[in-house]
Amino acid sequence: MTLRKLFYTLAGGAVLTAALIEPSLAQDAEAAAEEVVEAAGGGVPVDSAFVFNTFLFLVAGFLVMFMAAGFAMLEAGMVRTKNVSMQLLKNIALYSIATIMFWIVGYNLMYDGVDGGYLGSFTPKMIPLPDAESAGDGYAAASDFFFQLVFCATTASIVSGTVAERVKLWPFLIFVVILTGILYPITGSWQWGAGWLSEMGFSDFAGSTIVHSVGGWAALAGALIIGARKGKYTADGKINAIPGSSMPLVMLGGFILWLGWFGFNGGSQLALGSVADASAVSRIFINTNMAAAAGVVVAMVLTQIIYKKVDVTMAINGALAGLVSITAEPLAPNLLMALIIGGIGGIIVVFTVPLLDKLKIDDVVGAIPVHLIAGIWGTLAVPLTNGDASFGTQIVGIVAVGIFTFVASGIVWFVLKAITGVRVSEEEEATGLDMGEIGVEAYPEFGVGSQRM
Repeated sequence: MTLRKLFYTLAGGAVLTAALIEPSLAQDAEAAAEEVVEAAGGGVPVDSAFVFNTFLFLVAGFLVMFMAAGFAMLEAGMVRTKNVSMQLLKNIALYSIATIMFWIVGYNLMYDGVDGGYLGSFTPKMIPLPDAESAGDGYAAASDFFFQLVFCATTASIVSGTVAERVKLWPFLIFVVILTGILYPITGSWQWGAGWLSEMGFSDFAGSTIVHSVGGWAALAGALIIGARKGKYTADGKINAIPGSSMPLVMLGGFILWLGWFGFNGGSQLALGSVADASAVSRIFINTNMAAAAGVVVAMVLTQIIYKKVDVTMAINGALAGLVSITAEPLAPNLLMALIIGGIGGIIVVFTVPLLDKLKIDDVVGAIPVHLIAGIWGTLAVPLTNGDASFGTQIVGIVAVGIFTFVASGIVWFVLKAITGVRVSEEEEATGLDMGEIGVEAYPEFGVGSQRM
């Protein structure tokens, strides 16, 4: 017997017993039974709802945390052998920095006392111990904090791949401190912290704009200020392809990110304490999966038509673009609309990647097409399936977040460039950042170290 049936059975038994003992008590017993069922949220009592909601935050949170491994593997495969260790170090460092900065200032800046405004408070997040909480809160405070901070770290991961193979380690990490501690929480407060965009009716369920476009705008600013890798673009306008070190790593990273996205979107339902919530999370899962699959197939078909060969990196980025596209509204669409939304994400990748090269914007992993452009598309697509959203409000949110993040990120990159420099020397870039920046080669048998023996 399910929990729901059990509650109804017990409630019905209480009413029958009361009627047999004293008919006048039957009405009161029936009303009490209705309150029990209502308190159960359509399926479970308050204490159980607290457990299930907390469970959703924790499981979804560690799925999103595992996306850090996905970004690390994808980036390691997309850079050249001489830069793999650097990318791995950046990814573990940025996750750790995001964790600390989101506690020191980010969480409360994003959620504490925003009240329709533009930012919260600059104070550390104080998390109560479990025995200080009650089931009436709906979920454990620590589980919510963990879930929100892994989203913050994802934003920084987006930047890492774009500026790979030429950025200095410490200036990059200083940028991560500001992005995760200040910039992301401010734009996040506008929507998820009940700020001014939320008051306007802007809709971004799991972060096509709040997470992915923010990372994309920050990455674009960095790519423009740092410049392209040496040899990527020639003076006569030629574009030189720079192959990555390992397609198996890229594919592994892509699948890990795909898996993590179920936590990213599913966890954003923010509740699992009722039949309606469980049904919603399930629907989010299948829509998320469908959008990714559509992005892959569309990217494969288009690259076959345009280039006469299927590009595996385009297929992987097609999946990621489909995932980003559906993230703004993964609940409302039916499967056909999820397929269409994700498929258009695949189209975006195939045509935007070469466009960036024509503009001489060097994005090593394709993060700008995937996270920024597909994020914009996904946010614009929300009113197609969600009647509560409007195109005008969605555009306002996209533009506001874009201007703030791009300008603020640009200022930070410029200041870092002026004070410390943000780009390694030509010699270090030629030798590789593994040796030039950190002194540890990912593949020492084939690297610079082996040539000295």
